[in-house]
Amino acid sequence: MRYAYAITGALLLGGTAIAVTTSSNVGAQVAQNEGLTAAAPAGAPASLADMVEKLQPAVVNISTKQRVKVQNPFAGTPFGDLFGQGGGGQPQTRQAQSLGSGFIISADGYIVTNNHVVSAGAEGASVDSITVTMTDKQEFPAKLIGRDPATDLAVLKIESPKPLPFVKFGDSTKARVGDWVVAIGNPFALSGTVTAGIISALHRGTGGSYDKFIQTDASINQGNSGGPMFDMRGNVIGINSQILSPSGGNVGIGFAIPSEQAAPIVETLRKGQAIKRGYLGVQISPLGEDLADSLGLAKNRGEFVQGVEPGKGAEKAGIKAGDVIVSVAGQEVTADQNLSSIVANQGIGAKVPIVLIRNGQRQTVTAIVGERPSEDELNNFAQPQGDEDFSQQDQNPGQATQQALGISAIPLTPGIIRQLGIAADTKGVVITAVDGSTDAGAKGLRRGDVIISANNQPVATQAQLDAQAKAVAAQGRNAILLQVLRRGQPAIFLPVRLRDK
Repeated sequence: MRYAYAITGALLLGGTAIAVTTSSNVGAQVAQNEGLTAAAPAGAPASLADMVEKLQPAVVNISTKQRVKVQNPFAGTPFGDLFGQGGGGQPQTRQAQSLGSGFIISADGYIVTNNHVVSAGAEGASVDSITVTMTDKQEFPAKLIGRDPATDLAVLKIESPKPLPFVKFGDSTKARVGDWVVAIGNPFALSGTVTAGIISALHRGTGGSYDKFIQTDASINQGNSGGPMFDMRGNVIGINSQILSPSGGNVGIGFAIPSEQAAPIVETLRKGQAIKRGYLGVQISPLGEDLADSLGLAKNRGEFVQGVEPGKGAEKAGIKAGDVIVSVAGQEVTADQNLSSIVANQGIGAKVPIVLIRNGQRQTVTAIVGERPSEDELNNFAQPQGDEDFSQQDQNPGQATQQALGISAIPLTPGIIRQLGIAADTKGVVITAVDGSTDAGAKGLRRGDVIISANNQPVATQAQLDAQAKAVAAQGRNAILLQVLRRGQPAIFLPVRLRDK
């Protein structure tokens, strides 16, 4: 940049010299940029300055001071004391900081930000204090009023002797792709930074259960987290939360939590109340291409039930593993509006109609929505990771290469069941070998896995497994749905592509 600046400076100086020496000969010349005005892009103001001037005072910098316990990596060696005094294996405490953004939503000092801005940044860390800094450099200690990790939102409170500048939430449901937006925040601790762009996409998911992000190309960087995204009327329609970047810097893909999702959660947290969400008790998978093909259904329309939690609303309503849920309470389940987000917004105790597909047939059941358990409780329902040591009894790697699925299997026997450590009444075939060049190998199937059903039909022999693969191929489908059991884990459904002929 210095080199480019030096050349530019030289060119400008040269141009100035020419103008001075020739001005007496050419008469009343004017600068090229004299009196010019630029037309604003359609739908955008000629300048954002007036709007930004009003909004900036309500946007704040948020910093935390944290303590991090660090284990001495040289403990027990001659270099132990190099890590600090008392390096005899005891953890040492170090100071750490985090920086982010936020915005004031009331004159009495309530502030909205991201949960990750005010959370401990490392394992073993604790947050000692939170400080809010205004645009005029005033600093206030902040109290954490409430947080919702699921949506990455938090509400803080500061005390001021006089009313504070604040901004209001707008209606993000009226936002459209292509609308202009403005982001204000503190990227890299550069307070009050203003950037502008357009809405690039709506209802964008990045892997979370409740993702409905607004995507924007307005520059968002580290430190913008928790800052507001404004529409052209100066209303907050989003809370800047994430960026997609291979380098850690802005590449024009940023994500904001929409106000339609954030505003009710913020209001609940502001009152000191806990966030409650609806819950059915199902373990689900997106209906991607392979899974949809194995079922003969359109992809990304509905979600597949991998498992049902005992005693919860889904089981009581008769929902079973292998069902595809396509709508809840009249709302279609799609990639943009997933099952978790729809159910979460239902009232606790509400009776909701659920449309599902079972064995190719649509049917409707009614479920009573329960309250979503804590994350720790939910982890107990998640699939545990396990391994097994199925012996090499009866395995035939050569035979696997001859099968349509690339799987060689034998019937379960009482002895194999005991060896695998699975329920004594399990019915199915146990895999003895998998051809690694097939989709079955790519999907992670391995020796010792038990196939309970194929194409939603129980299988007890290799011949039955092969027959179902042929039946699927005869229907013009390229994948078959297998129900697979692995020791230590609940059975799951897995779509497996047939071998290319």
